[in-house]
Amino acid sequence: MLFLGEDSLAEGFSVIGFETHPNPAPADVDRVFRDLLAGRDQAFVIVDDAVMNMDVEHLKRVRREGGRIVVVAVPPLAAPPKLGSEVADRLASMFGAGL
Repeated sequence: MLFLGEDSLAEGFSVIGFETHPNPAPADVDRVFRDLLAGRDQAFVIVDDAVMNMDVEHLKRVRREGGRIVVVAVPPLAAPPKLGSEVADRLASMFGAGL
C-alpha cells in the first residue's frame, strides 16, 4: 500500500501503514511506478489529484494496463467536495448530465 501526494495527507496514510511519498516530483512518481512494474509487484496505490494529473509515463501505463497495480485518486483536503470520477464523467458525456 502506497500513497503519493501532499504531505498533509501523507502523514495520515503513514499512520495507517502506507508507504508514503510526500510532495513527490514527477520524476519520483515515475520511478515508483517504474519500479512496481519492473518488480511485477502487486500494489494498492492512492495518489492525490495533483499526482494523478501529472504527465508521468509509467503512471499512465499502469492506468492503461490495469491488473496487479490498482491506482485511485483522492481530492486535496482543502478542496470542496466533488462527487464524480472519470467513469462518471464519461457516462455523462455519453448519456447527458442527468445520470
